[in-house]
Amino acid sequence: MSKPVIGFIGLGLMGGNMVENLQKRGFEVVVMDLNKDAVAKVLERGNAREASSPKELAEACDIVELCLTTSAVVEKIVYGENGLLAGFKSGSVLIDFGTSIPASTKKIGADLAKKGVGMLDAPLGRTPAHAKDGLLNIMAAGDKDTFEKFEPILKEQGENVFYLGDLGAGHTTKLINNFMGMTTVCAMSQAFAVAKLAGVDRQQLYDIMSAGPSNSPFMRFCKNYAVDDVSDLGFSINNANKDLGYFVQMVSDLNSQTSIGEATSANLKAAVEAGMGDGNVPEIFDYFVGLKDS
Repeated sequence: MSKPVIGFIGLGLMGGNMVENLQKRGFEVVVMDLNKDAVAKVLERGNAREASSPKELAEACDIVELCLTTSAVVEKIVYGENGLLAGFKSGSVLIDFGTSIPASTKKIGADLAKKGVGMLDAPLGRTPAHAKDGLLNIMAAGDKDTFEKFEPILKEQGENVFYLGDLGAGHTTKLINNFMGMTTVCAMSQAFAVAKLAGVDRQQLYDIMSAGPSNSPFMRFCKNYAVDDVSDLGFSINNANKDLGYFVQMVSDLNSQTSIGEATSANLKAAVEAGMGDGNVPEIFDYFVGLKDS
């Protein structure tokens, strides 16, 4: 495959580094973001331009990639006035790297297919530092032929590219993964909070728990904050709150229930409402310490 023109919307910490990686690898990019400083950094590196609307961006590009915050934002970019749907040409593809609701992803994919446009949902693992070097974990899903056609581009951005099946499977897998991870962090953070309230030595608690099967990288992140006051898990309570809300909605869409997911979601939402949303998830320890019996 010759180098296609890649459109990219969403130049936050992850998206901005993904675009820098593409530019280092010689791709021409067309970008959009509300943050004009982020756009300027892309333009300064060269072989790039800014689009005035999603429609203009889609018209100019072979591949459009999104790294946006919510499903609502993705739908606005796709369906809004001068949106992507109005500009896409047959044979192009939309790749959604964000974390979205699977039902929304499937709806968008069906509408794009009517125009001969493919779609992959491809949520990400690892950090913005990995994004800059093209070393992300990518959980891709969609039509197999579409995946195989654009897999070389995904491999420019990810060290590990997994194909998970039909459209929506990527977002489903990412939400399940984040449900597991964020529920684990909340449970471990509350364990340390209860230890503090009870006057139990938290370092000793960690030594005991980490000597058994509960030991994990997540436990170490929780211990780093609860014991050492070091917040080094780069994932915010705001983001975790969004993802757990999506997980609960996804389970409901599957006509099932998740009392554990609902409980984790409720704790994250309460921490956000307490003004802690910008903190990393292990900082929910402070919320648990502050809880009072009403």
